[in-house]
Amino acid sequence: MRRAVCPGSFDPIHNGHLEVIARAAGLFDEVIVAVSTNYAKKYRFSLGDRIDMARETLASLKGIVVEPVGEGLLAEYCRQRGVSAIVKGLRSSSDFDYELPMATMNRQLSGVETVFLPAEAHYLHLSSTLIKEVAGLGGSVSDYVPRSVQKRLLAGEPSPGQLPRG
Repeated sequence: MRRAVCPGSFDPIHNGHLEVIARAAGLFDEVIVAVSTNYAKKYRFSLGDRIDMARETLASLKGIVVEPVGEGLLAEYCRQRGVSAIVKGLRSSSDFDYELPMATMNRQLSGVETVFLPAEAHYLHLSSTLIKEVAGLGGSVSDYVPRSVQKRLLAGEPSPGQLPRG
């Protein structure tokens, strides 16, 4: 079985992520959407909420598994899960510059290859940070996120630094 992982914090998952994950599902027998926690980041949604949103959104796609990465290196996680490839979406050359050293290190640590998929043009501007900022300031993000994410963005408490609506 050809198994790949699409890692990310997915805070929140958006249509750019979904497009890359769906394309990866066409290339591999199984794609693990590995939800991670970067302790240097401040999250709007808990790990459990991020996993739930990903599972709800991806439930209709075959061959997709959503799970937490847990502690430790992504390379070790890949080795433990029998993953042969890491799939990363790229929006720009700066994404490539950021991802290339990690891809090289992951290959040297565990032999896992990284496959880069260029984002579709209409998703090049999307980032979870931008989605949260626009939603937090009352803008509509309905064209950029799945319904389950939009509901949580509208219903949730404001994240630190955001003013409550009203």
